[in-house]
Amino acid sequence: MIDTHCHLYASVFQSDEKQVLERAKAAGIERIFLPAIDNETHEDLIEFAQKYADYCMPMMGLHPCSVNETVENELRIVRDYLTSLSFMAIGEIGLDFYHSTDFKEMQFHAFNQQIEWGVEMSLPLVIHSRSSMDECIKSVEYVGNGKATGIFHCFGGDERQALKVIEMGFYLGIGGVVTYKNAGLAELVKRISLDHIVLETDAPYLTPVPFRGKRNEPSYIQYVAEKIAEIKGISIDEVVEITTQNAKKIFSF
Repeated sequence: MIDTHCHLYASVFQSDEKQVLERAKAAGIERIFLPAIDNETHEDLIEFAQKYADYCMPMMGLHPCSVNETVENELRIVRDYLTSLSFMAIGEIGLDFYHSTDFKEMQFHAFNQQIEWGVEMSLPLVIHSRSSMDECIKSVEYVGNGKATGIFHCFGGDERQALKVIEMGFYLGIGGVVTYKNAGLAELVKRISLDHIVLETDAPYLTPVPFRGKRNEPSYIQYVAEKIAEIKGISIDEVVEITTQNAKKIFSF
């Protein structure tokens, strides 16, 4: 399995990071992909990825919830990292109008700029979208101009939006939310081909059942895979095989 989205460098893992990684490997996780947030944690991300090189794979980008009046400086820092170090993707980037719309135009500016960099550098995009799915799709469609690819992380849209995301050449990131009874995601997953899905945890957030309410970690991705297998009436081995190959296609390894 591949965890395509995990904040393993977060401070909540500092006391037991080695044990968390041991459990991840024991659960059959082949790679863990680390999304960036902003300049306050970029160094933590890079140091962690270097410490566990070839297993924990770094991305670089500016999270929409970190966009404010310092956006130009934050984008400059992202660009400097992208041109000086090696990253597997640009992410997590996107639009978030759930928490705040105070810097809505700046969010669009930051997102569109980073889409352009993804196309320019031939790097996949890992997209955060909350209360902004249609807007994210439009930006990718217009700015990416058919050349962008990647993942809509923690996909929470409807079937119409899912089909549009797939049409654009993107994959749906499915995590612990699929195990929640009232989330509605299970019905969508049932109707979408596994060929367009990748697994993620978004740890330490969005912990799957039966550990909901506790800190999430990469090894719990097995519960996401099991739930998808149950929904689709197929073996967990098939879920693992197809989603792993999808992730390898996206990240080119």
